[in-house]
Amino acid sequence: METPYNPQSIEQNAQHFWAKNHCFNVHETTDKPKFYCLSMFPYPSGRLHMGHVRNYTIGDVIARYQRMLGKNVLQPIGWDAFGLPAENAAIAHRIPPAEWTTKNIAYMRTQLTRLGFAYDFDREIATNNPSYYRWEQWFFLQLYAKGLVYKKNAAVNWDPVDQTILANEQVVNGRGWRSGALVERREIPQWFLRITAYADALLNDLNQLEHWPEQVKTMQRNWIGRSVGAQISFQTDAGDAITIFTTRPDTVCGATYLALAPEHPVAKKAAQNQPALQTFLDECRNVKVAEAELATLPKKGMPTGFMAIHPMTQAAIPIWVANFVVLEYGSGAVMAVPAHDQRDFEFAKQYAIPLKPVILPQDGRTWDYTEKAFTEPGQLIHSDPFNGLDSATACNAIIDYLEARQQGKREINYRLRDWSISRQRYWGTPIPIINCPHCGPVPAKDLPVVLPENVQFEGVISPLKSIQAFFHTTCPHCGIAATRETDTFDTFFESSWYYARFACYNQEQAMLDKRADYWVPVDQYIGGIEHAVMHLLYARFMHKLMRDEGLLHSDEPFTRLLTQGMVLNQGIKMSKSKGNTVDPQSLIEQYGADTVRLFIIFAAPPDQSLEWSDSGVEGSHRFLKRLWAFACEYQTTICDENDHPRATWENGNSEQRDTLRQLYEILAQAQYDYDRLQFNTVVSGSMKLFNLLAKIATTENDKKFHAFILQHGTSILLRLLAPIAPHITHQLWQDLHYPGHILDAAWPETQAHYLKTEEIELVVQINGKLRSRIRVPSDAETKTIENIAMEDAKVKQTIALKKVKKIITVPGRLVNFVVEEK
Repeated sequence: METPYNPQSIEQNAQHFWAKNHCFNVHETTDKPKFYCLSMFPYPSGRLHMGHVRNYTIGDVIARYQRMLGKNVLQPIGWDAFGLPAENAAIAHRIPPAEWTTKNIAYMRTQLTRLGFAYDFDREIATNNPSYYRWEQWFFLQLYAKGLVYKKNAAVNWDPVDQTILANEQVVNGRGWRSGALVERREIPQWFLRITAYADALLNDLNQLEHWPEQVKTMQRNWIGRSVGAQISFQTDAGDAITIFTTRPDTVCGATYLALAPEHPVAKKAAQNQPALQTFLDECRNVKVAEAELATLPKKGMPTGFMAIHPMTQAAIPIWVANFVVLEYGSGAVMAVPAHDQRDFEFAKQYAIPLKPVILPQDGRTWDYTEKAFTEPGQLIHSDPFNGLDSATACNAIIDYLEARQQGKREINYRLRDWSISRQRYWGTPIPIINCPHCGPVPAKDLPVVLPENVQFEGVISPLKSIQAFFHTTCPHCGIAATRETDTFDTFFESSWYYARFACYNQEQAMLDKRADYWVPVDQYIGGIEHAVMHLLYARFMHKLMRDEGLLHSDEPFTRLLTQGMVLNQGIKMSKSKGNTVDPQSLIEQYGADTVRLFIIFAAPPDQSLEWSDSGVEGSHRFLKRLWAFACEYQTTICDENDHPRATWENGNSEQRDTLRQLYEILAQAQYDYDRLQFNTVVSGSMKLFNLLAKIATTENDKKFHAFILQHGTSILLRLLAPIAPHITHQLWQDLHYPGHILDAAWPETQAHYLKTEEIELVVQINGKLRSRIRVPSDAETKTIENIAMEDAKVKQTIALKKVKKIITVPGRLVNFVVEEK
């Protein structure tokens, strides 16, 4: 073995061996249980950051450990290659996005390889490859034929910087999730997928996901937002009917106005003869539509001049337009009850609209309705004929009343809205639609509709309309001149089914084949909590669509989910804008990949934030150097013992057996920690085991048995560390003459009889006071224990000449002598 520790040489040799022997390429087999381990694939931005390194290291540790358990492990990698960052970078650098992306993929692939990740690179996919997006175009056409795809004019979230619309999920605190620009409201034509048709399935099937973090499931439940209530119809003096949805029909008699979204048809009708109202509607187009923003938005409104007839009281109540009502939520109209809804209360106070209390607190409290809305359930008043009912009873009674008069009905409503998949940018999958007055979809035989890659940009506007060969075409159905759709798919469309395509990566005749049923669902999925609503919800939806198309036969895509914590530096998330990033490449060059991997795993549990520490990296490197030096020093002893094993558990003395027990206790704990994904404690256990072996190596007593312990213990130590530091363990396994390669080595078996303690320590008390401690055989009977306690010198001295009234023995814990006091 060469000294000192040279990680660059060691890691290069190991990676060459893995590549030459295709060690991580797997196929479907029935002789082993399968295990599909997948980390959320990266966007090819050009360089890996520490968040990438942590995510993929965690995934690799899981994959390698499961392989040691004897499973057929698939761990693929690919590239989420479409999207605005590449397009914006290409505009800035004046090169086509395809060229920019290809270069970045090549560089990042080299970085992934250098980190030693056990990927089946034969399955590598990039979403910008026509062989990939052809099938999502095909699938879009299947959904179109089923009525699950439609196009309509709708109010949208418009990102003025990226010049494209955003789904509601892509608006974070009123800003675009990528650009950070304040989002505006516009109305434009766009394509939708009917995710709302699967709202109940998406909600109910969360109960199947017992190995998902509760936080993620709660976020999805809240986003789907199922609520039970009533749809109520208000007739207007304008000849229209306005329908509202409310979860509090018990408050209906307290409604003193209706509030409409600026885009509501009745609002537009009212503005036809009111220039001031039309101006207000125009101003509302720039209102941010994220719900978080609506909650804190300064409330503005104008009366329409129309009145609504209350369906129960027959009173005329005013109809207003309000900037906090959004057309895409509910019906775009709100039954405002200012005495019992704080937002309605604030608006009513601002515009001097009356309020009418109809709910009393049930606990006898008094309430000043002029100061704050009372929003809790209670007892009804001013709601004849329902006065005196509690809120729960009144809700059902009022709905029955409205249904009988055809003025309302029970209804389940959802916060979830259909998925807007249109994007007005270039670098994405073309939507396979021909703009023909008579026809529409591109025939399946003409797929893929290939995105032109050699393009020139002028600003951020998509160049597709200016590319004549792409934009102008002939309708394949009726033969007239037509144009292609120039919107592209939301990139979440590509990432919502990639996990299944990995199973069928080389299938050219279909989207998926039977291999998908072998591998899917993914057994372990790893990614950030920030994807809890967008990516994970869309992937679950797409999985159910593929299931219903007969492409898959499972209900959910991911059995287990791990959301890894962030990488922090100086207490805040690493980011270029904060100037606190650490370059993984420079660390690899300085310390080697194993050091980086070891630190990433050791610094924190996977699901918690990791605080960056230069000293922590140094400490990880020192440990690997010590391990290497130890193996060099005792190579002969270990190798000789491998060739001629001479000692066993049976011929060891009590001290030696105690050492073996410690070794197997560490092993048992490590397996427990691997299984529960607490890898940081696996590292600390490995360090403890190393210290135990180092101590044994310097002991002069019984060298034969110690040689056995060194050989056996080092074998276990290397296997504990192999998933985390695969290069150094690969080399040491060979140099120490262990059989085969560590990549094929099985996880060491825990020997139950090694864990059994031969002696245990008991407390000895006299009249309840601690007097001594004794060691007894672990299987000793009560009489034996009492005799040993009686012979203890301290006990003898204390009870001399005293009468022992009784002896109380608690197995495994204590012996208490009850004696007469003089």
